[in-house]
Amino acid sequence: MIKVGIIGATGYTGAELVRILAGHPDVKINVLTSRQYAGVAFNTIYPAMSGMVDQVCEAFDFDKVSEKADVIFIALPHKLSMEYTPGLLQRGKKVIDLSADFRFSDPAKYEAAYQHHTAKELLSRAVYGLSEIFTEDIQKADLIGNPGCYPTSVILPLFPLLKQGLLEVKTIIADAKSGVSGAGRGASLATHFCEVNESFKAYKVGTHRHKPEMDEKLGVAAGKPVDITFVPHLLPITRGMETTIYADLSQKVSHSDIRQCLTTFYSGRGFIRITENQRPPDTLQVRGTNYCDIGFVIEKTGRRIIIMSVIDNLVKGAAGQAIQNMNIMTGLDEARGLKMVPYAL
Repeated sequence: MIKVGIIGATGYTGAELVRILAGHPDVKINVLTSRQYAGVAFNTIYPAMSGMVDQVCEAFDFDKVSEKADVIFIALPHKLSMEYTPGLLQRGKKVIDLSADFRFSDPAKYEAAYQHHTAKELLSRAVYGLSEIFTEDIQKADLIGNPGCYPTSVILPLFPLLKQGLLEVKTIIADAKSGVSGAGRGASLATHFCEVNESFKAYKVGTHRHKPEMDEKLGVAAGKPVDITFVPHLLPITRGMETTIYADLSQKVSHSDIRQCLTTFYSGRGFIRITENQRPPDTLQVRGTNYCDIGFVIEKTGRRIIIMSVIDNLVKGAAGQAIQNMNIMTGLDEARGLKMVPYAL
């Protein structure tokens, strides 16, 4: 059994880690930490977990966490993660960080988007945890920078097409929409029910911190610098993310050419589903699962392509992908513990 610990277990992402790992056949959750709820049983905070997870949350302690767990998930805000990670690695632990602290290979890009990095020496050691793309590196890693939800929804459909040179890099526009859970569990006016309900709006236009992360990783696929236009929006739903991407094609291709590119690249990767008959993917069809559904349409002129992707922002966009990475790191089948049957409605 893999002994795991979750640091920051009571936020939305931490709770989703608990939910999925509680049903993982090869995992034992040995420690849950929470600064706010230390001493409180997890099922008191999330009554849905009554009878499933009754562990009491603890205050974080390096030695106690390291003694109880071999794989540690860090579900903390940016900057806090870099304070915990070095000590855990020094104690021989595998770390999967769900903040942005270890997603960038270039510290200058991280610092431009976030803040000063206090563990820069670990960035070259960290592997970007986009499971279907960087699998071989993940297998050998002891530190994973788990991707953001927006980058997951953008990079997965674009990476194979850019790698094959099918898109004009300078024309890429990503228009993305996220459920409110993406903002986290902390109370704020922007995510207050009365502010979000019956509302749909763009936010952080031209300034969202996930864009540099996307540019860096898409540049790996394209073999040259990438600078996409990215606009995020807030949907009045709890969970789910839909991204619509527009780009010029670099050459004349057919629908079957694009489909073959995607299906060949993701051959054998069960969490990537390419929709049939140009059907637009729907967030409802991936809710609560680790799937990424991708659809596309080539405009009648043959000049532009419209690509659509959907994920559950808390699962494939966070906790599910983190567990997929754990599976890969520990030699398990990547789908182990993640084969949740989608809701039909």
